[in-house]
Amino acid sequence: MIIAEIAQAHDGSLGILHSYIDALASTGIDAIKFQTHIADAESSTYEPFRIKFSYEDATRYDYWKRMEFTPEQWAGIKQHCGDKGLEFISSPFSNMAVDMLEEIGVKRYKIGSGEITNHLLLHRVALTQKPVILSSGMSTWDELDDAVNYFTSQHIDVSVLQCVSAYPAKPEQWGLNVIQQLKDRYNVKAGYSDHSGDIYACLAAAALGAEIFEFHAVFDKRMFGPDAPASIAIDEIIKLTEGIHQIKKALLHPSVKDNSGMHQMKTIFEKSLSVNQALKKGTVLEFKHLEAKKPKGHGLAAADYKDVLGRKLKSDKQQWDFLLDADIE
Repeated sequence: MIIAEIAQAHDGSLGILHSYIDALASTGIDAIKFQTHIADAESSTYEPFRIKFSYEDATRYDYWKRMEFTPEQWAGIKQHCGDKGLEFISSPFSNMAVDMLEEIGVKRYKIGSGEITNHLLLHRVALTQKPVILSSGMSTWDELDDAVNYFTSQHIDVSVLQCVSAYPAKPEQWGLNVIQQLKDRYNVKAGYSDHSGDIYACLAAAALGAEIFEFHAVFDKRMFGPDAPASIAIDEIIKLTEGIHQIKKALLHPSVKDNSGMHQMKTIFEKSLSVNQALKKGTVLEFKHLEAKKPKGHGLAAADYKDVLGRKLKSDKQQWDFLLDADIE
């Protein structure tokens, strides 16, 4: 599953949000993920900015307030995604947000890593009995254990994503090895939630067996917003999705190193021994006299060159003549 996250890239504009849906529909993704914020239910005026990026919001609460949409608008967003053949997914940040998402009929929930310890929210999501994708970015192993164990105890289909809460995340922070650790530890589908701002991390994750891919999408990395530097431009997403699909196809067809059908190709590309200069009868052959030329079968095999060293020529040889067994004493 390939998920492009819009998050707050719309900057509170419903029109820009719908433009993202249209643009992402042709990139090969499977779903678009949003964040459902209800400022009064999730935040307060005491919440600090992670990065003081806003020119119009005095507090983080004000920013979340500006990011809100009405239930009717969320229903329209979900409908637009469906019309484009994309699954609508959203991360709720309050129980009230879950209530609203239930009203519009979501299929699954994504839980951000900052909510892993919010057991109140986890319980509300579990009550829906819908599949859950957990992001592990800020969580410790113990906290992640608690969340995964809770959902599995409630018979919820849960998946876990390796994630680094750095924006953008540097290669030495990606932690791609954790993908397999998640599979081994929880026996669930595991994937990668990317904040690198480029296509390489997800491609590497695909080669390492990730089954779910999530990344932030943006029209242009120079756009306003805290996530833009850690996002992937839409034109690059096309390359990313193609790469993931090709890698997954390759992994489904493991190669057996059997070249028994390569006889014709080997005849063309393998080589025969020749001499690289004119040599007289009786010359004792040395390494410096030899060259290998295509095709195979017109002289001794290039692999057998040691067999002719120190032996004498029975006849004169012109430069570039193939060297036959009959030419050597």
